[in-house]
Amino acid sequence: MDSSSVARPTTLGGLRAAGYPDRTVKEEVAINAAARLREGVPLVDGLVGFEDTVVPALETALLAGHDLILLGERGQAKSRIVRSLTALLDDAVPVVAGSEVNDHPYHPFTPAARRLIDERGEDTPIEWIGRDQRYAEKLATPDIAVADLVGDVDPIKVAEGRYLGDDETIHFGLIPRHNRGIVAINELPDLAERIQVALLNVMEERDIQVRGYSLRLPLDLLVVATANPEDYTNRGRIITPLKDRFGSEIRTHYPQTVDQEVTVMRAEGNLPAHDGLPAVVVPTFMAEILAAFTRSLRTAGEVNQRSGVSVRFSTGNYETLAASAARRAVRCGEDTAVARPSDLPAVIAAAMGKIEFESFEEGREAEIMTRLLRRSILEVFRRRVRGPDVAGLLDAFETGLEVTTGDLMSGRDLMAQLDRIPGLAAVLGSLDVEETPAMAAAAVELCLEGLHLSRRLDRYESDTGYTYTQP
Repeated sequence: MDSSSVARPTTLGGLRAAGYPDRTVKEEVAINAAARLREGVPLVDGLVGFEDTVVPALETALLAGHDLILLGERGQAKSRIVRSLTALLDDAVPVVAGSEVNDHPYHPFTPAARRLIDERGEDTPIEWIGRDQRYAEKLATPDIAVADLVGDVDPIKVAEGRYLGDDETIHFGLIPRHNRGIVAINELPDLAERIQVALLNVMEERDIQVRGYSLRLPLDLLVVATANPEDYTNRGRIITPLKDRFGSEIRTHYPQTVDQEVTVMRAEGNLPAHDGLPAVVVPTFMAEILAAFTRSLRTAGEVNQRSGVSVRFSTGNYETLAASAARRAVRCGEDTAVARPSDLPAVIAAAMGKIEFESFEEGREAEIMTRLLRRSILEVFRRRVRGPDVAGLLDAFETGLEVTTGDLMSGRDLMAQLDRIPGLAAVLGSLDVEETPAMAAAAVELCLEGLHLSRRLDRYESDTGYTYTQP
């Protein structure tokens, strides 16, 4: 019910008179999800590469009214999906005024709410709570206690004269306090087994056991969890009965193509855009190198694939690459900063600690990442640049040309060394870049490095960077 378009009743009688629907959270989410699908609006904004895999499974699970678990490695948009589900809740729902657990005015279950309705009847005051108050997210850690999620006896209430067996001695935890909402638990297998048992009772039996006595809690919840696939197995840290309580299991994955990885990087990356900084441009071929680098790490035997290589790794590299270009532009007085291959060493330096390598590769991390990055450069060079496009450049080297470049050399200074190279326009066209000194410098650097990695040019280190010469 979109209550923003009508006056909200303030009493139980007014709520009934307004015809407020009696439905569960899962029914509410399913109805709102169906409305979005009917209008062609995606359930989750910003997902790339999930259109034929994750999205259909998510739509089906929500329409079925299932509690669900998202299984995937880190950086696969699990948290984004979970948090986006709040948009499928009504903008506001009514609760019995003063209720700690969001008692539904039609179905109160706490003694205080039932007593209030018995006393006031149709004049029982009600309040409205928004989406933010109906969503709770908890990162599972081994030190979480039952009291944190479910509740415990409140010694203050006991000291006030109540008996331990009295329902009203309970101080409710996170889950009951978000009754009639969505509860998300990240990294579910990290919960201790006794906590998983408590969660099991909440999801299915609808009761909790606190300090030796049982309390019925007919909670109305949509429970969503995330987990690493390796931990969510019979050999992992999850009790089998709890797995059975989730109606749908949805597998996430990393972007499946270079283009998808590039799209994610451009969407998520924040390029330097502060006052006083030049405009920053990352050519598509540079973004493709970063994407190919990430994908090579995801298949490398030297990398611990159980921990994964997050999309955040790609995004962070994209931002580092852009910042290195901005640094050069500031130092050289350029109006536009264009990322180019000489900025890639900064990526290696910044990304070193983000990847978990196998233990037997200790001490070789920089060597491995450099090798994989060079392979990615060569892959993009071979895919984007044809042999005839660089024929003029190779001819110039055969006549004694030497070219020096580096991360602090301006595009204009780099291009001044080349004078007029036949076929340069063809190179720029194949890489889809404009004919400006900074963009041309990025394209030429890719060609120089690609030819070096193809063993058609030599390269040696100099005081100002790298110098390319004829073999």
